[in-house]
Amino acid sequence: MRAVVQRVSKASVAVEGVITGQINKGYLVLLGIGTDDNEKCAEKLAEKIINMRIFADSNGKTNLSIKDVSGDLLVVSQFTLYADSRKGNRPSFTHAAGTEKANSLYEYFVDYCRRKSFKVETGKFGGDMKVELVNDGPFTVILETNGVKFFL
Repeated sequence: MRAVVQRVSKASVAVEGVITGQINKGYLVLLGIGTDDNEKCAEKLAEKIINMRIFADSNGKTNLSIKDVSGDLLVVSQFTLYADSRKGNRPSFTHAAGTEKANSLYEYFVDYCRRKSFKVETGKFGGDMKVELVNDGPFTVILETNGVKFFL
């Protein structure tokens, strides 16, 4: 799994002009699912995101997690995180999971985060989405589980 995590002061996602999810302070998570990913990957990645300390404390140090600041999550599926553009000018997506597996693991990831008592908003899996955000910092982190081998 791959995630681009952006600390935001607000973010939203719309499908066909209708907002399907919006948050204030928290993380916008662009989530890609790979062919080798599984539920363990989803849990490990979710825990890393939830516990990552990238919010400033009273001294301006990045010591606080999203839990500490009562932040929210906006999770948007993005298979293009698995683009391979080493050959030619048109990216290949052969390392991205197929629709059924990707949707299942995306939903599992979202449900796992919700079970941790977070407000989790989403886009529409496979939809043509328009994402708006105010990146706070900006502060962006890229995380990857790489299937069963964890880099986290």
